[in-house]
Amino acid sequence: MKLVLGILQADDVLGNLVEDHGEYPLMFERLLRAANSNPQLQLEFVTYKVNKGIYPADIDEVDAYIMTGSKSSVYEQTPWVLELGKFVRSLHQRQKKFIGICFGHQMVAQALGGETRPAENGWSLGTKQTTPQRNAKPEAQPDLLAGKSFKLIYSHQDQVTLPAPCSTLLASTDICPVAMTAIGEHILSFQGHPEFSHDYAEALYRLREKNYPPAIYKNAMVSLEQQEHGALVAGWIIDFITD
Repeated sequence: MKLVLGILQADDVLGNLVEDHGEYPLMFERLLRAANSNPQLQLEFVTYKVNKGIYPADIDEVDAYIMTGSKSSVYEQTPWVLELGKFVRSLHQRQKKFIGICFGHQMVAQALGGETRPAENGWSLGTKQTTPQRNAKPEAQPDLLAGKSFKLIYSHQDQVTLPAPCSTLLASTDICPVAMTAIGEHILSFQGHPEFSHDYAEALYRLREKNYPPAIYKNAMVSLEQQEHGALVAGWIIDFITD
């Protein structure tokens, strides 16, 4: 079985980090290939630089889409962000399998009737425990979580303040109430970054240190000593897409 995944690249890795860590589509490719435990499943990847206005000629030329994070905000009125919102609405209307990560998670809410705004707590950084919601509806596939908490690396100062009306809240962090959502059986989104390695997160935080409050930066760097569960989440993503 072949599964073709379209990576919607919404940002570029900062130039001096690319050599050691690669661009975001490569991070996802490495993550998902490593998490693929099915020898019968062949993964292929196609990148669409949506931040440069590049989209598939046909929405069905890949089996599913994954949207990366971005330093941009989903509520910006820039042409490429507005066009991306339209594309997400098309994916939803077609019930195309779609995974949103960070900016992608926020875009799901913003494009489909919810809201994303700057977080009242400011930056959320580091490895954070993500806790499942007990009221998750069965149709949102909470069996992916099996009621267990998991940890992901976070890096955001915007967050979803109102989920899309059609979505189900699946998990939260200490300062991010809407950290994981699902819509039916075709959209799954995470505020955290399963694709981030500890090394990349540390390098990114160091590079941006001047942008962060000192205490938040210090705590984030210490938190990177904790084990995160990006590989586990990658397995959930594959299961969600192939189910």
